Amino acid sequence: MLDESCATIEEELKELQETISNQDIQSATNTIKDYLKQQDLIELNIGVTGESGSGKSTFVNAFRGLGDEEEGSAKIDVVETTMKPEVYAHPKYNNVKMWDLPGIGTPYFTAHDYCKLVQFERYDFFIIIASDRFKECHTQLVKEIKKMGKTFYFVRSKTDLSIEAQKRKKNFDELKTLDYIREDCENGLRNIGVEDPVVFLISGWELNKYDINLLQERMEKELPQHKRHVLMMALPNITLKINEKKKEVLEKNIKRVAFLSACVAAVPIPYLSLTVDLAIIAIEIERYCKAFGLDKQTLQQLCERSGKSIETIESLLTSVWHKGICTSSILALLTDSSLLVTEDAVESIVRVVPVLGSAAAAAMSYWAVSTMLKRALNDIAEDARNVLIALLKP
Repeated sequence: MLDESCATIEEELKELQETISNQDIQSATNTIKDYLKQQDLIELNIGVTGESGSGKSTFVNAFRGLGDEEEGSAKIDVVETTMKPEVYAHPKYNNVKMWDLPGIGTPYFTAHDYCKLVQFERYDFFIIIASDRFKECHTQLVKEIKKMGKTFYFVRSKTDLSIEAQKRKKNFDELKTLDYIREDCENGLRNIGVEDPVVFLISGWELNKYDINLLQERMEKELPQHKRHVLMMALPNITLKINEKKKEVLEKNIKRVAFLSACVAAVPIPYLSLTVDLAIIAIEIERYCKAFGLDKQTLQQLCERSGKSIETIESLLTSVWHKGICTSSILALLTDSSLLVTEDAVESIVRVVPVLGSAAAAAMSYWAVSTMLKRALNDIAEDARNVLIALLKP
């Protein structure tokens, strides 16, 4: 599942179909599960660098959906605590790794040896953070990043503190103030030799504010196709735009998953189609809940940060999936939506007319799985949206 080209996917599925045709139901189901989980093995390595005290560690934590004092968070201190690259795996997606790099511009790390120390070739892209203006040390870093053909993003952190300071002035206008801060940073970068700089304003403590949506769009656009999905799943569900984008990405993947179901349905093994489809639906729905932050642990963390009770948040959830995913719940919804009849029909067609039945079985299984997953995704995305709106309220 690493290559997004249709030809490669078709070839993969043909090989998969051939493999499971020689397996029993349990082995075939396990093979399908392993195939679906390949996407979770694609690594994304993000290097976060900048001057000491610029808010690197706080950004690393916020990007992974953690507070500064939660278990597994990056160390926070008033002085530089990162003396070597420290890797922090995403708490839900171990394949996504945030690297808190040593502060640049310190007596310990000069531009001459910094790139070798942090092993630049390892990262997919870099986040270059400054809490005020960008300096010469940042441009030296950019030159080395460009030499390696890597992508980078300038992030101006602690924007919330700058806004609070400006609020004391008469005729305060937040949008104008943000434009001024952004323009000031970009002009500063031009003055030290950076062509056409783009600066994103961020608050590590309030990541849902300011330019996080713009940064997400830019990163997604410039990543290879197979890593865009990984990025979107790992991003914390903190804005309505990110919520909608997650839904779009997952919806696109439904066609692929349903096509996999169709390939299985064409294999003439009694009851294989239903067994595999139940497994496929369960894996995908679990993926939806995790991506939107509707798992128990994430909901509890959100409540602790927002001061809202877990009972209040759970009362907003109308879909059955946040309570747990099991075969009986999937079968119940299949029955309610008359899809179980379709699955039985698939099995009957394959048994009675093995040759002519394969195409019909494949088409019916494709329809059943895609319909079921679209309904589940819509319900889960709507639940996540309602939770997000409630949490964003003062």
